[in-house]
Amino acid sequence: MEYTDKTLQCRDCGADFIFTAGEQEFYAEKGFTNEPGRCNDCRSRRRRERSGGNREMHTAICAECGAETQVPFKPTTGKPVYCSACFSRH
Repeated sequence: MEYTDKTLQCRDCGADFIFTAGEQEFYAEKGFTNEPGRCNDCRSRRRRERSGGNREMHTAICAECGAETQVPFKPTTGKPVYCSACFSRH
């Protein structure tokens, strides 16, 4: 089956968002029958709220590139901490 991008409206904020062909294919592969009802921003916000709200973030220096980053745990001396870009490469 070939999919095409669809424009949907978010049930929370009312904004239009695109349900891409790739996302539709993923939903079909997983057996999901309902289209998403929320845009990415509202989905992310809802996940954060359900997981306990705001996490305390700590400043750290990436062990690979040296950039300052925020992490959701207190860094331990002697253990490397990576920014999200460097972490995704490991």
